[in-house]
Amino acid sequence: MANLFSADNAPEGEPLELVVGDFIQWKRTDLVGDYPNTTHTAEYVARITGGGSTEIKLPATQTNPAYYLFTVSSATSADFVAGYYHWQLEITETASGNRIVVDRGEFTAVVDLDINGTDPRTHAEIMLDKIEAVIENRADGDLSSYSIAGRSITKMSADELSSWRDYYRRELASERRKNAIKRGKKNNATILMRF
Repeated sequence: MANLFSADNAPEGEPLELVVGDFIQWKRTDLVGDYPNTTHTAEYVARITGGGSTEIKLPATQTNPAYYLFTVSSATSADFVAGYYHWQLEITETASGNRIVVDRGEFTAVVDLDINGTDPRTHAEIMLDKIEAVIENRADGDLSSYSIAGRSITKMSADELSSWRDYYRRELASERRKNAIKRGKKNNATILMRF
């Protein structure tokens, strides 16, 4: 593995996932042909899903004419709220101040397990645990009034709770399959062939 603190080893393209509090950097070489970083600037703007008011701005550093380099310090990413973000990449022409959006995408900011009290569960795991607690009649006080899709969990029928439980089980299984595939491991969706 290359030293990821070195700009020379910065991966091409945006990360799909980052750990809150990590140092992150990447480069975009595909932009400098049309938008040289001597006459243009580039900046990512991101917002968490759900319309939070916090806007993350990540400007490029112009250290090399062959690419735009984006660097996020540990201190900066420590302020990110864990969740799913939407971003857009904006290019500004320095002389005119005109701006255009040239790319859009998403990333997930995940919790840092090194922080005390961090709950590493995904949304699907949390919801599945809450629903199963109600079904097993072991919900605590605040949990018994939890709501899903605008309806109180205590007002749902057993069939509705079972339906939501099955939904979140599928979501959790899908998350685990994706993680296994990402790590190159076999899973129950792996197709094996023998000749």
